[in-house]
Amino acid sequence: MEYTNEDVRRQDRLLDEPRARELMSTAEYGVLSMADPTGMPYGIPLNFVWDGNDCFYVHCAPEGRKLRMISENKNVSFCIVGNVALKPQLFTTAYESVVLSGEASVVDSDEERREALRLLVKKFSPEHEALGAKYSEKSFHRVAILKIKFNKFSGKCKQVK
Repeated sequence: MEYTNEDVRRQDRLLDEPRARELMSTAEYGVLSMADPTGMPYGIPLNFVWDGNDCFYVHCAPEGRKLRMISENKNVSFCIVGNVALKPQLFTTAYESVVLSGEASVVDSDEERREALRLLVKKFSPEHEALGAKYSEKSFHRVAILKIKFNKFSGKCKQVK
């Protein structure tokens, strides 16, 4: 996965790669953006977990709009927003964000699905991993896992004193 900021217009507002990766590890949610075959956009906020390499995993129902759209067009974008601070007296906002692009697919392998669920539980319920494993197994038959494999990402921020 390539970290590239060449398309960021404001080169004076680049987020450094270590902080971008930190956001990918710690952010609670991001917005997955897709397009249907006619080009109609659709964005949806999702919890996610990063595998530490080039993939995010999300869990979802085994059917629905998101899965239909991905089956028709695997190209996606994912946006994570980090620290945000409104500065009304300055008419601006301090922020940090990461935008990733790649392809999404439904995970077929039971082994990979279980590992994704384990990673999600570890990220969002670390003090309840044993219980989360039982819950994941009980719900396994009614959960789909999306794998979002990214090929590039960029980061931007605005710091306001």
